[in-house]
Amino acid sequence: MSLEIVRVTDRAMLRRFIRVPFAVHEHDNAWAPPLLTEREQAFSPKDNPFLRRAEVRFWLARRNGRDVGRITAQIDPLAQQGSDERVGHFGCLSAKDDPEVFAALLRTAEDFLRSRGVTHVQGPFSLSINEETGLLVDGFDTPPMLLMGHDPVYAAARLEALGYRKEKDVYAYLLDMETPLSSSARRMLERPLPASITMRRLNFKDYANEIRRIVDIYNDAWSGNWGFVPLTEPEAEAMAKQMRMLLDDRLVWFAEADGRAVAFIVTLPNLNEAVRDLDGRLFPFGWAKLLWRLKSHRVKSARVPLMGVRRSLSETLIGSAIPLQLIGSLLPSNTAFGFRWIELSWILEDNLPMRRILERLGARAYKTYRVYGKMLGPPPAALAAQTSSTNRPTKLTPQAQL
Repeated sequence: MSLEIVRVTDRAMLRRFIRVPFAVHEHDNAWAPPLLTEREQAFSPKDNPFLRRAEVRFWLARRNGRDVGRITAQIDPLAQQGSDERVGHFGCLSAKDDPEVFAALLRTAEDFLRSRGVTHVQGPFSLSINEETGLLVDGFDTPPMLLMGHDPVYAAARLEALGYRKEKDVYAYLLDMETPLSSSARRMLERPLPASITMRRLNFKDYANEIRRIVDIYNDAWSGNWGFVPLTEPEAEAMAKQMRMLLDDRLVWFAEADGRAVAFIVTLPNLNEAVRDLDGRLFPFGWAKLLWRLKSHRVKSARVPLMGVRRSLSETLIGSAIPLQLIGSLLPSNTAFGFRWIELSWILEDNLPMRRILERLGARAYKTYRVYGKMLGPPPAALAAQTSSTNRPTKLTPQAQL
């Protein structure tokens, strides 16, 4: 039974690449099939600015003509800032439970990264740390929320058998809206902020600037955190376009200090719940079903994917109180939308202040995603000679896809 690794080079192969998880999770009741059109956009340089900035490769694993696995390797210039070593990433890892398939996929990604001078590989990032981060290692029995990954139980063991070790865990917290708040949590939410701090909702009439405010605060707030890569202006524009349909002004709040935005929180309805039975397809009737479910409050779960407080306030008493007040501002709106569960993710394992706030509100860490790492040695002489003439980034075009 021959196994081969082939590089994805055109649209037809990209569609096969997108379809691999459908086969891998065929019997996994917790898996949520993504929308095929959304995945095609996520992997298109025209729609995803990351693919125009980074050097990325996509591969399929095939056995006897059948696709049995996939992986990407990527080098992000922005991920090199402040690092003493050249860092590369792998992502989009999905494969049948076969040690040979996992070994071949990771070896292919490592060889490519090594040929580009990478000494430290991390992942999975699909495709960047600002998209899907980490491999699911706990919480397999519930479906993933919007823009969160879901992996087979065996995947972690397969990675560890290949020499990968934990570098960082990130958590998804779940807040049950039907569980009454504790008296201490209510007292925290009722504690007034200084008169200079005010809360307001998203202003759709100033939408472009509101998104710029979110990105500016996000980049400032997260700049000192592990693995930070800033959101660029093209990425912010793409994010604004992608989120527009899901945003509601009652679910996006800013905190302002003397009229200047210093913090924000964003909640999005859990699109995965709305499309789970569509098998990835919006046609012929999927669009109608999706819009009806979103507008009629049929979706019972939501996710907070973005939140931040400017660093100038983060070490102050006011700064520590603002996240709680932002979450408190959302609670009535979440109830009005009929959300039963709110996921707040992802949260770094060592972000103890935020974890304490969430736990005091009654949220629990119900999923764990792990970022793995591995040091790479120098490239084999034959591989180095083979790749030396192609050591420049390949220019990606929307027409060629990959």
